[in-house]
Amino acid sequence: MAQNSTDQYFENPVLGHPAGLFVLFFTEMWERFSYYGMRAILVIFLTGTLLGDNPGWAWSTEAALSLLGTYAMLVYLTPLVGGWLADNKIGYRMAVVIGALLMTMGHASMAVETPTFLYIGITFLILGNGFFKPNMTSIISKMYEGHDEKKDGAYNIFYMGVNAGAFIGIMLCGWVGEKVGWSYGFGLAGIFMFLGMLQFYFAQAIFGNIGDKPVKTKDKTDAEKQVENVSVEKLNPFSTLDYILVTVFVISALIFIINDPLSKIGDIQALNFSVAGMSDSLFFALLAAITFVILLLVRIPKYVPIVRDRMIAFTIFCLFTIFFWAAFEQAAGSLPLYTRDFTNRLLEGGAATTFKIVDFIVTVVPLGIITYVLISLFRKTFSRIGLSNIILGFSFVIVWGIVLYKLFTEFQSTETEVPVTWFAILNSLFIIMFAPLFTKWWDSKYNPPASVKYALGLVLLGLGFALLAFGARNVPAGAEAASLSMAWLVLAYLFHTLGELCLSPMGLSYLSKLIPARMVAFMFGVYYLAIAIGNKLAHYVGGDVEQISRDHGLSTFFLIFTIIPIGLGVISLLLHPLLKKLMHGVR
Repeated sequence: MAQNSTDQYFENPVLGHPAGLFVLFFTEMWERFSYYGMRAILVIFLTGTLLGDNPGWAWSTEAALSLLGTYAMLVYLTPLVGGWLADNKIGYRMAVVIGALLMTMGHASMAVETPTFLYIGITFLILGNGFFKPNMTSIISKMYEGHDEKKDGAYNIFYMGVNAGAFIGIMLCGWVGEKVGWSYGFGLAGIFMFLGMLQFYFAQAIFGNIGDKPVKTKDKTDAEKQVENVSVEKLNPFSTLDYILVTVFVISALIFIINDPLSKIGDIQALNFSVAGMSDSLFFALLAAITFVILLLVRIPKYVPIVRDRMIAFTIFCLFTIFFWAAFEQAAGSLPLYTRDFTNRLLEGGAATTFKIVDFIVTVVPLGIITYVLISLFRKTFSRIGLSNIILGFSFVIVWGIVLYKLFTEFQSTETEVPVTWFAILNSLFIIMFAPLFTKWWDSKYNPPASVKYALGLVLLGLGFALLAFGARNVPAGAEAASLSMAWLVLAYLFHTLGELCLSPMGLSYLSKLIPARMVAFMFGVYYLAIAIGNKLAHYVGGDVEQISRDHGLSTFFLIFTIIPIGLGVISLLLHPLLKKLMHGVR
């Protein structure tokens, strides 16, 4: 066997795949547990009343969502730096360990529940995510080199870990945060992030030399230099103008990203000026956007026609991506507030019993399946990574303990108040249910073109908000509370998830199909920037939910997120002939 062969990882498989995949599965699961668990309770904690059994900080909605938006935006930008550091300096495995440790410190800081430690905690989480997020998939890619036929299945398993972590994290951190105390919810996220880091750290032997610190390669041969010179001639190097535009963009964007929450939380303005009635934050946001558009307009036409056209097509998809996430990410901001203040969550009698049974099934069945995977991993790897397995097993003992206590207390009560955070688990649950169906659809002869997938994603998303708008049609403008049916939320999350399954996986797929290898890094940055902008825009607009509801009614707020996505979905369909031409045969 060649020394660099990956066949060794397939010699003693777990459920048909290398054992290392399942180490990554559980590591990613705990990271998603902590990320989504913390996010599920952040806004309702910040905006909660100062008085009561479990008081919050009574922040305004605008301030809380501004902070969440900046956090979510930076979470998608720091991986660009973390990925580069891992590739060139520290290696994938060390980056994962550093990232997990930083995020553990972040969650621990937030559990202290003071403003200073809140900001310190969020900073650690952003930095840690930058190290952690890009390097898990890099390890999988290296592990499956030469086994491309297994990659699709590997990534499906890995992303099941992502959704399992989100599901369990929201369920447990949400329940503990709401029913026991916010500090305990934040602390629980940190505990499992720490255990996940230890589990990964003590399992590194299973990866061999994959993810080691990179070493300098030998000097290139004359033939390799000749190939490199040919490639250089085809490149589109950055000009002085390009560097100026990038500098203006970065500085303007950073001022906006930092100043927006500062101005809304502490009334601190970056430069304390206004232009044509715009605050300095909005001015720098627009300056960053305009500068980046100019950068694309300057650079893209310089490429050869086919490359240029495909980059234009991908840029159009990125624009759709911005508005999709701007609406979809209301699930982290305005929707929890809608759930808390406008939804009837108190169940009695048969309705309470039905909910308890449903909650029992959707809690125990997925957790049981994941525990089966855990036992399968133990059987194959305990002799090699016993300490890692013990830590992982201990983590599941804690999870099952909390779950059983949660279910016991629920069945003891005659009436049930559904936690605000419970509805957020529906996204992960629906993904687990429907993802296999969408995979079969995309693999069949009925696989629709890109423009149709984007259109379906946007329209389904808009229909979810249309249901919320219809449900809130009788809530008068200015109302601060109502008792609307939970059914509207359940249906909205269903349609939103179906839309996500149509659109979300397409970005990276079309990036790999449309963009030449030498430009993937630049366009990968553009794609992640699109998601980051969408996240920030979601909470920038969502912060006005109270103002819009007060002036025009809650239904009008949801109609905004109905009309724009559906309108963009129609535009995507109308652009099909143009996009097909620009893609030059890529499907």
